Amino acid sequence: MDIRRLETDDYDRIIELWEKAGLSHRPEGRDGKDEMVRQISEFGDLFLGAFVDEELVGVIVGTDDGRKGWINRLAVLPNHQRQGIAIELIQAIEEALKARNRRIISILIELPNDSSMSLFEKAGYKTWDGMAYLSKREDEKV
Repeated sequence: MDIRRLETDDYDRIIELWEKAGLSHRPEGRDGKDEMVRQISEFGDLFLGAFVDEELVGVIVGTDDGRKGWINRLAVLPNHQRQGIAIELIQAIEEALKARNRRIISILIELPNDSSMSLFEKAGYKTWDGMAYLSKREDEKV
């Protein structure tokens, strides 16, 4: 397996992998082609893919808000799950965020999602009691 940066030409492969892995996405908003091309151009070091031969089998997407690093998306094809690929992707995105001098890396997980909770706890992430995630959206599509 090889982990490497994803390119704008990988857009269709990324969306296909997300769909096969059952990961929700918003093609009319933040995951539309134009927006993803912009994000990859700006944060190319935070769009990583796991490849077996030339097949894209896993994707992790991070962002950097200038203060914290964020893991926004993680998906592995079902027939490649439970092989350590997700952990390797997490470690790779952590390295990329640390190279940007981010000492805090965060993730939001939509519940219920026991498998993601277990995976990130295994990777050393902790839940914080007394914290809530709130958002204000102009449009539910974004």
